[in-house]
Amino acid sequence: MSFQENHTTCSAGIILLVYKRTVVFNHFAGNSKRVLVVENRPKDEPQRILKVMSTVLPVRNETFDAVATDPALQKVDQEHGVEYASSRFGTKLRTANHGLKIDSVFCPDDGETPFETVAWELRSAAIKDESGKVLFEQTNCEIPASWSQLATNVVVSKYFYGDPTNVDERERSVRQLIHRVTRTITDWGLADGYFDTPEDGNRFYRDLTWLCLHQHGAFNSPVWFNVGLFDQYGVSGDKCNWHWDQTKQDTAQPNNPYEFPQGSACFIQSVQDNMEDIMRLATSEAMLFKFGSGTGTDLSTIRSQREKLSGGGTPSGPLSFMRVYDSIAGVVKSGGKTRRAAKMQSLKVWHPDVLEFIECKWREEKKAHALIREGYESNFNGEAYSSVMFQQRLFPERQFVRSIDRRLHGNDPRRRPMANPLDQFQVRRSSGTEVRRQRIVGQDG
Repeated sequence: MSFQENHTTCSAGIILLVYKRTVVFNHFAGNSKRVLVVENRPKDEPQRILKVMSTVLPVRNETFDAVATDPALQKVDQEHGVEYASSRFGTKLRTANHGLKIDSVFCPDDGETPFETVAWELRSAAIKDESGKVLFEQTNCEIPASWSQLATNVVVSKYFYGDPTNVDERERSVRQLIHRVTRTITDWGLADGYFDTPEDGNRFYRDLTWLCLHQHGAFNSPVWFNVGLFDQYGVSGDKCNWHWDQTKQDTAQPNNPYEFPQGSACFIQSVQDNMEDIMRLATSEAMLFKFGSGTGTDLSTIRSQREKLSGGGTPSGPLSFMRVYDSIAGVVKSGGKTRRAAKMQSLKVWHPDVLEFIECKWREEKKAHALIREGYESNFNGEAYSSVMFQQRLFPERQFVRSIDRRLHGNDPRRRPMANPLDQFQVRRSSGTEVRRQRIVGQDG
């Protein structure tokens, strides 16, 4: 049955969800199945299809059959079902009599794996620069036929685990990638007693896998980078992250960071006005970048280059240390993949160095343009932009910068001109509303 916007009578199906005037159900027609969202009307009125959530095509071709003989893909197909869930079930962290009860909503509960709900095909994935030079390429990748080539290129190059030159280690199918994540998350829930029964855990795995497979939802990059590497492939690494130790009821560093993988995308970190903490932030950011996360820091706590150090001399100022942080973000690739790490910096408007902060990226941009005019590559990963600083996210934004300019130069009739930035900063400091410690005479930094 094809999707029609006009009124049509829906064939019989398995009802999955009823909410107010909407019904979600599995529709069967010949060899195809669809999950439909249908307006719930009286029996004497025709129902109207509001949305087709997915089309399930169980067609298998010779190419797919050849791929299905791969032991790695056979492992994926075997790790599903109630029997498998029962082998992982436990209640060690359960504090109540019952766990979560999960009903099947998206994935047909027909005993087949969720990966049977799409047609598959073999594709090549490639990332090229502006000149057409291949930066990354992987062939014979198993991809859902409904996915775009852009989605294929991004997922294969960025999220597939393993050395591209090592065919025994490298993931080569979207089913491996999604199963690695959704199976691991479900197994954690089963072992810790989050689900009421193994059947509930199995339904959770099926629906979560279905949503990712049909592109109705996706995890952030660190999840795809890290989750399941230990549980599915036994990957190990050096001690470098933290987790909650349930036995000790305290934070601790695991011997293997991939056993307790980093799954958060964004971290907001603070920095104090002393050299030790400024360098601590650099170390912390590098380790977060390693596992694919991004960080943001407000550097207003670092004293201005216009101030003085207690031991004599003048401080470097926040912009100098921004160069250090920016270099780390450029060198440590996000999750070890193809792009630089995500980094955000901010500076409050009352800080004495705010004007230099506002103009710093513009000044570096002029350097990049000069290099491009001399023949250096103009793409983001080329030599021109790799040779300049401050390519991370800087705040304030353009509109905010314009408002600051109006206030500083007194050409905004709606606002009073702002006082000298250093005077404004000292007033804030002495009042204790923004900065609660002395800066002119304080710790060296």
